[in-house]
Amino acid sequence: MAYPSDRKYSADHEWIVVSGNVGTVGITHHAQDALGEIVHVELPSVGKAFKKGDSVAEVESVKAVSGVYTPVSGKIVAVNDGLDGNEGSVNSDPHASGWLFKVELSNPGELDALMDSAAYTAHAGDDF
Repeated sequence: MAYPSDRKYSADHEWIVVSGNVGTVGITHHAQDALGEIVHVELPSVGKAFKKGDSVAEVESVKAVSGVYTPVSGKIVAVNDGLDGNEGSVNSDPHASGWLFKVELSNPGELDALMDSAAYTAHAGDDF
């Protein structure tokens, strides 16, 4: 199986899929695999604005706590409340139900600097 081709990927192992001017963001299969069992997710506040590369969330596993960085600048418009008490979906379905937040893009051109699935697969050194 390959990384989904409908999205872009950051070097920090986040993915984003855009619909209109809103991007849904999560961590990649590679990231969740490296972290191990996810036990807690700290999501950003809706309405807060961030710049590309800012740490906006935290994912805590049995191994470590890791920051999640926004791959684009913008305002948080939604968070995945379904993760509350169901953090394991970040492990079991990181590219779908395990999404973390949605961001309204303030600079859509930033997407151009992100990797496609083939480049990310080469970067991560795996193909799940």
